[in-house]
Amino acid sequence: MEPRLHLMTNDLGAELGKRFADVSLGIARSTLPRSTQELVMLRASQINGCGFCVDLHTKTAARAGESAVRLHLVAAWRRSTVFTEAERAALALAEEGTRIADAHPGVSDETWAGVREHYDEEQSTALVYLVAMINAANRLGVIVHHEGGSLPATGLA
Repeated sequence: MEPRLHLMTNDLGAELGKRFADVSLGIARSTLPRSTQELVMLRASQINGCGFCVDLHTKTAARAGESAVRLHLVAAWRRSTVFTEAERAALALAEEGTRIADAHPGVSDETWAGVREHYDEEQSTALVYLVAMINAANRLGVIVHHEGGSLPATGLA
C-alpha cells in the first residue's frame, strides 16, 4: 500500500507538523519517565492500528533500553507481571482515553485515581496530552497509509 500523501512535503503540512512536534517536545521534556511515555504511545498505537507508530515506538523504546519481554507484553499488560503499578495506571489511561471512539464511556474515576496516585500534577498533565497527541498522530498515519516496517532499528530520533 502506497502512502496517500506525504504530510511534510507542502508548506501547510510542514507548518502544522512543526506545531505538532512542538507539543510533543514539551511532553518529552516533562518529568514523566521516558519509558512510560514510550509504553503509552506503543499501546495507543496498537489499539489504533497505526503500523508506523507501533514500529517507531517499539524501536525507540528498545534503543532506549526497554526489554523485548516488556515490549512484547504491552498488548497484554493487564495479564503481565513486568509492569509497575505506575506504568499500569498510565497504560489504563492510554487505553481508556484511546477507546473513546469505540463507545467506551471514557476514563473511569478508578483509572484517574490510579494516575493521580502515581503521578504529580506535571506528570499527569503530560500523560493527558500524550494520550491526546499519540491518538492524533495515529489517526494521521492511518488516514494517509503511513505504514510501519521501514524504520531502521538504530539511528532513530
